[in-house]
Amino acid sequence: MKSLPQLKIYNTLTRQKEVFTPIEAGKVKMYVCGITVYDFCHLGHARVMVAFDMITRYLRTRGYEVNYVRNITDIDDKILKRADENQETIGELTERMIKAMHDDEARLGVLRPTSEPRATAYITEIIDLVQTLEEKGYAYAASNGDVYYRVRKFENYGQLTNRKLDELQSGARVEVDEFKEDPLDFVLWKAAKVSEVSWPSPWGEGRPGWHIECSAMSTCCLGNTFDIHGGGPDLPFPHHENEIAQSEAATGQKYVNTWMHAGAVRVDQEKMSKSLDNFFTIRDVLEKHDAEVIRYLLLASHYRSSINYAESALHDARKNLERFYTALQGVKPVEDAAMVATAGDWRSDFFAVMDDDFNTPEAFAVLFDLVRSLNRARQQGDLPLAEALAFELRDLGDILGMLQQDADAFLKGNTLNMQHSVNPDVIETLIEKRLMAKQDRNFAEADRIRQELESQGILLKDTKDGTSWTRAS
Repeated sequence: MKSLPQLKIYNTLTRQKEVFTPIEAGKVKMYVCGITVYDFCHLGHARVMVAFDMITRYLRTRGYEVNYVRNITDIDDKILKRADENQETIGELTERMIKAMHDDEARLGVLRPTSEPRATAYITEIIDLVQTLEEKGYAYAASNGDVYYRVRKFENYGQLTNRKLDELQSGARVEVDEFKEDPLDFVLWKAAKVSEVSWPSPWGEGRPGWHIECSAMSTCCLGNTFDIHGGGPDLPFPHHENEIAQSEAATGQKYVNTWMHAGAVRVDQEKMSKSLDNFFTIRDVLEKHDAEVIRYLLLASHYRSSINYAESALHDARKNLERFYTALQGVKPVEDAAMVATAGDWRSDFFAVMDDDFNTPEAFAVLFDLVRSLNRARQQGDLPLAEALAFELRDLGDILGMLQQDADAFLKGNTLNMQHSVNPDVIETLIEKRLMAKQDRNFAEADRIRQELESQGILLKDTKDGTSWTRAS
């Protein structure tokens, strides 16, 4: 493979692609805002999970040692409300939702982060951070027991999203609170209500605000300055803007070098929303579609672009995966770099596009080019080349967390966790009956069996080696 180009990443802070240079050579410190665990994860969460899983996989393939920290918010207004509605403890709710989250991401092929700090385990560190901000004049305790951050005192507030304070004052939807010095100020510590879960603090019983949790957890796990901070499309303002203000005011150091944000998920070109009745959890979708089909859909668009979730998009994703697995079907992957080099340099092409801000659409284009060469080798009867190209396809696909299933199982739909109208044993029995009908020259009966299977989504393929079958997309 040719020498690798420099890795470039789009930085939300500077609004341009930059050559990635980690603080410590060969090591990447990355923090991604995780889930508030009051409900099952939805497709928007899946987008972020899969995007940063792909990024982590590629960075490690590139030779970096990646310390990937993704937090869990396990104390929040929504959690308190949901636990009360369910008549269960906060701990019971959050543990159940965390387990569900881990189950969902495992099915999507998402590797677990290096660490998953929980907000409730960092209460002491959060209180210390708020005290530091208070001592420096960036925070103040109000008469209602809450502690707020003085936004106007932080000179560079709005730098991430390129917003001016005066514009925020006149146009932004800010929380109205009579106890604030300024409408733009945000809460760092919330005074506890009667019978509410709380912790002791210098300002009385209470719990942390959302924004301060991530500042405390990220800096405790990765240091005052780290390489990459990521999250979903809804987080740059105000959450990440507030994280910068809190962290840099407290430490006097730059908080994050590179900011990355995944794109939104739209459903039939509309924003996903419970009010529009187009809101899908990960597990809802996985009841109907193979997990790798969902992962392909989430990676087929660039991580920064929006994705349209629709049945037609899922159909296309399935058909594209079928092209890969059909090429791999019946070919034993054998590692032979020298043999591959005689046919092309897909590895260099793959790394070149991935080094351009993790350009997965172009990476898949490289893999489809590889598939065409693999199919050509099969047609020409060049088995050694076909086996070498199959290994290359599997190996490059693995960098994206793709193409590791058994080809026959995928094409027959056996990997989908749902009830099919026809089970494999019945299909094989009908194929055997069709073969016997053909041998008896009862072609009408053979055609009837083929049509019966096709009507139930089973496609037959006759070759000199026998009859194989796949499920229609």
